[in-house]
Amino acid sequence: MADKPFLYTILSPRLLDVYDISNSIVVVIDVFRATSTIATALYNGANKIIPVDAVDKCITLGKATPNSITAGERDGKVIEGLQHGNSPAEYPRSFIEGKTLVLTTTNGTKLLHMALNNGAHTVITGSFPNLNAVCSFLIQQNKNVFLACSAWKDRVNIEDTLFAGAVIKEVKKYFTIHCDTSLMAEEIYTAHENDMYNFIRKTTHWHRLAQYGLEKDLEYCVTKNVANVLPIYQNNALITH
Repeated sequence: MADKPFLYTILSPRLLDVYDISNSIVVVIDVFRATSTIATALYNGANKIIPVDAVDKCITLGKATPNSITAGERDGKVIEGLQHGNSPAEYPRSFIEGKTLVLTTTNGTKLLHMALNNGAHTVITGSFPNLNAVCSFLIQQNKNVFLACSAWKDRVNIEDTLFAGAVIKEVKKYFTIHCDTSLMAEEIYTAHENDMYNFIRKTTHWHRLAQYGLEKDLEYCVTKNVANVLPIYQNNALITH
């Protein structure tokens, strides 16, 4: 049997340069809340999502793109000049279907562009709402994989690490994994998978975002397979695979 592809977990964008991600699949993970929102908007019929790493680009692209809405946050607050925020609850089918979402966020969209600039072959986005779609795709592609956590301003966070662990638990028999961060992620996830709503309340990001009244958002973001589509980056946008 041919050698299995390898899988690594990268805990922060600051560590991306340590790895050679060329010709690999990179899963961008930003559980609270960018990649949960991306999956939800596409699941609810968004035409595509254009992730941009700067606010001015977001505004300019929004003006140039027909039937689009601009959205973005920095530190949990909607940015002045943009129309919407980064909450999955803001994108029901009745609102988002058929529209293009131009999105910028504190961590996730920045990491996506870093992965592209570092030569990733394929970039997809993942969070608990689309866990199964991510795992199925990775198994089927049979390529090397990097689970890339967006973290928070380059500081490691628990929720992205938990999602990496959830993926590893599902796909590990199909990959060669000799990676302590992957082992750590899986161990943390396995210890807490049956108590996620309580465990996430201990995270720094929970404390940061709960003060804006976003508790329901955050619980949704760790609920499995409620928006089970695969966002894949093609032609400058994330679309449903």
